[in-house]
Amino acid sequence: MLEVYLDPATINSRKVLAGLELVGMPYHVNHVNYFAGAHKQSPYTDLNPNGVLPAAKDGEFTLWESDAILQYAADMSGTDKHYPKDLKKRVDINRWLLWEAAHWQPSCYVFFIENAVKPVIKAPTDRALLDKETPNWRRLANVLEARLAKSKWVAGDTVTIADIAVAAPMHVHKKQALPLDDFPNIRRWIAEVEKLPCWQKTQGAVEAALQPH
Repeated sequence: MLEVYLDPATINSRKVLAGLELVGMPYHVNHVNYFAGAHKQSPYTDLNPNGVLPAAKDGEFTLWESDAILQYAADMSGTDKHYPKDLKKRVDINRWLLWEAAHWQPSCYVFFIENAVKPVIKAPTDRALLDKETPNWRRLANVLEARLAKSKWVAGDTVTIADIAVAAPMHVHKKQALPLDDFPNIRRWIAEVEKLPCWQKTQGAVEAALQPH
């Protein structure tokens, strides 16, 4: 069983929770309170010196970076259904994991903090920051929109860990107020993600974590 250290409120924690459910990897959650800053303190920083969520342990082996946790869990699950071993299929998934981490997540994160997190902690929203980020977000959304015009899921006709990874940064897109009106393929796809049992199973924990404090 994989021990995971996370808070369902955060994007990458949601990614890991839903991803582990998708691939069928048994896990046990150790809650690390994001809003209390527990991820910036020991003992959590002994696991992940970066001070960001999540982290995982498999016996004495410690792992951080949410996409690496997904890849590890998918390979450990005993099936390659959601992370095929075929080289071209796998590198396509990896390409989207890297894109999400380097580009999509940082852009969606601005909307997440300003529109979803700040109301929880009763802090003012920075509208200027949102206005500044919106053109970049739309540019990235066009990349995803074009891909989803050609396939049902991010990496083809079957759901993979790439879908969980790319969906996670917009996991509370209504609270984030992401400007999705001009992106019908993304809207269609995220609705399909939200129907997945792995996503639905983790929804309650996310909603509870993002209630006003």
